[in-house]
Amino acid sequence: LLTFSKINSVVEKLKELYPDVHFEIVAMSTTGDKILDTALSKIGEKSLFTKELENALEKNEVDLVVHSLKDLPTVLPEGFTIGSVLKRENPHDAVVLHPKHKGKCLQSLANKSVVGTSSLRRAAQLKKRFPHLEFKDIRGNLNTRLKKLDEKDDFSAIILAAAGLRRMGWENRISQILGPDDCMYAVGQGALAVEVRARDQDILEMVSVLNDSDTVLRCIAERAFLKHLEGGCSVPVAVYTEVKNSQLYLTGAVYSLDGSDSLKETMQTSISSDNQKVDEKVQRVSITALKVSEAPQDAAVKLGVDLGNLLLSKGAKEILTVARQLNDAQ
Repeated sequence: LLTFSKINSVVEKLKELYPDVHFEIVAMSTTGDKILDTALSKIGEKSLFTKELENALEKNEVDLVVHSLKDLPTVLPEGFTIGSVLKRENPHDAVVLHPKHKGKCLQSLANKSVVGTSSLRRAAQLKKRFPHLEFKDIRGNLNTRLKKLDEKDDFSAIILAAAGLRRMGWENRISQILGPDDCMYAVGQGALAVEVRARDQDILEMVSVLNDSDTVLRCIAERAFLKHLEGGCSVPVAVYTEVKNSQLYLTGAVYSLDGSDSLKETMQTSISSDNQKVDEKVQRVSITALKVSEAPQDAAVKLGVDLGNLLLSKGAKEILTVARQLNDAQ
């Protein structure tokens, strides 16, 4: 469920840029938001978080939909596209401790302490990094998860996206930010995306001003990597990207469910472009980024595909196949 704060931040930006346009917010929840008793990896299809919203878009009941980019599959249904990717917030995961453990971190929690996470990606990395801890599934929206943590004694800590906590005004609950050495993040994590009808040039043009070029390029590379691996939320795939001196760096990794088996590699590409040509009709991993130069976008796609190929050549498919089979069997 997209919080009002996420949608409102997008609408406020659009109102500033288009003061003569009236924007009406229509709050909707999806099937995925309502299934709170099943692990995300068991739900499988990311479309459960988007289908109702896309139906409203298709029927012209709404003109644009705000999502967390990490909830959007790398291939959208025909007729839809991501018209903008906003400047990314902190994409890392955060540790939220039970109040009785205030001042501690994952490393200092007692042996066999239980940590809650709904993500196979987080669990796989953290099991390997912190073998003295136990990891159990926890579902629900942020409020529900924090309530489960604070009011019961089932969990010593839970792992949540730092960006989500910040948007809800709960930064003071963050005990520890997990850097890439501890836990790399999900594809698209920390970025908001605006989905629109692909044929709707006026709306595409309107939302394109929200695009943040570096975030667009990072997320295109991440999504191309995930798509090439045929990954999703039912397998542990993690990324880390940065832009430095006109170079885009992409680190990608795949894990077995218990984190014991993994592959991790880094590649880079130049995203400087003398040719500022913008191709307004091309979707790259379902993103139509008007006003972002064509050559760097193509380089970002190639980077994701090349890194995917490198990991596949080293045995990534076998690791992910076993992870998927084990997850299905649990």
